[in-house]
Amino acid sequence: MANIREIQSRINSVKDTMKITNAMYMISSSKLTQARKKLADTEPYFYALQGEISRILRHLPELHHSYFNKRENIPAEERKIGSIVITADKGLAGAYNHNIVKLEEEVLSKPGQHKLFVVGELGRHYFAKKDVDIDTNFRYTVQKPTMHRARDISAVILDQFNNHELDEVYVVYTRMENAVQSEAEVLKLLPLERGDFGEMKMPLNMYREEIELNPSPMDVMNSIVPSYINGMIYGCLVEAYASEHNARMMAMKSATDSAQDLIKDLSILYNRARQAAITQEITEVCAGARAQQKKS
Repeated sequence: MANIREIQSRINSVKDTMKITNAMYMISSSKLTQARKKLADTEPYFYALQGEISRILRHLPELHHSYFNKRENIPAEERKIGSIVITADKGLAGAYNHNIVKLEEEVLSKPGQHKLFVVGELGRHYFAKKDVDIDTNFRYTVQKPTMHRARDISAVILDQFNNHELDEVYVVYTRMENAVQSEAEVLKLLPLERGDFGEMKMPLNMYREEIELNPSPMDVMNSIVPSYINGMIYGCLVEAYASEHNARMMAMKSATDSAQDLIKDLSILYNRARQAAITQEITEVCAGARAQQKKS
């Protein structure tokens, strides 16, 4: 059995670690709340954009736009596939980063010429060791996602898609199902699917007037679609940021609970060691007293 001083030192060490994990839990909780508020504040605008695209397609079913072009004439092996992979900048978030990496590796296993656009340091370091094309100029952090950063990312993606440097674009990120569950998923960003705009929720008996598109439907779509892509990317960045901190909260809570259990076990061990030491001292005192009595 370890001595009292060693056990006491270990208890103090675990308590110090528990203070750190508890502080990280509180920080992640605050950042999660802020991220969810930012997403809730911007969602109505981008849902409105989605509704307008749906409305235009409903009124002009014959409209053919480059953002909806699936380029079916290109064989699967020759298709240029881009993936925006959103990981964390640091660990201590459970299986958060592992799930994203695993999902992207499934995407890379499919036929085609793949190119990665990695957001987050951990993902960048991981895929740098793999034999895959990574855009080295695409270096963004996941901390504090902003609309400006989403516009920068979408500008790069749209430019390469329009120049036929990419035929398909996906976003690999983590979406929050609820307060305790997150799910890594692959979202197809480009080309757009008409089926995604097939249904638009509107209040009953709401009047929708005839639309007039100036200067032309193509110009209107050229203006609306990039803003819609901005919103999709921004939503993914904020969802991933919120999911990261949610995962870190759960990991830190688990670590704090484990530390409390360990302190409880160590305290029992400490009390037993202390009781054994006291018993030993009493035994020695009694033995000494008996020896003195025999002498006298």
